[in-house]
Amino acid sequence: MRIQEENRNMILLATVTLCCGAVAGTLALFEPAPGRASGKLVADRAVIDPTPRTPAEIPVRVVGAPFEPNVNPRER
Repeated sequence: MRIQEENRNMILLATVTLCCGAVAGTLALFEPAPGRASGKLVADRAVIDPTPRTPAEIPVRVVGAPFEPNVNPRER
């Protein structure tokens, strides 16, 4: 039995979907439960600066020529 040419794309899509679903299901079985974290998370140990800074206070370094939009494409 041969697959008709009009149906080959759908068969390929279904095959890839089933294979990816099987891989995802297998990996989900081996992944630990989301509610059972053994240690502290990295985000809990991070130090957060309590003083908010506005964008005007953050120092930036500008390299190169400033941007000027080309409003007239015929003239450079």
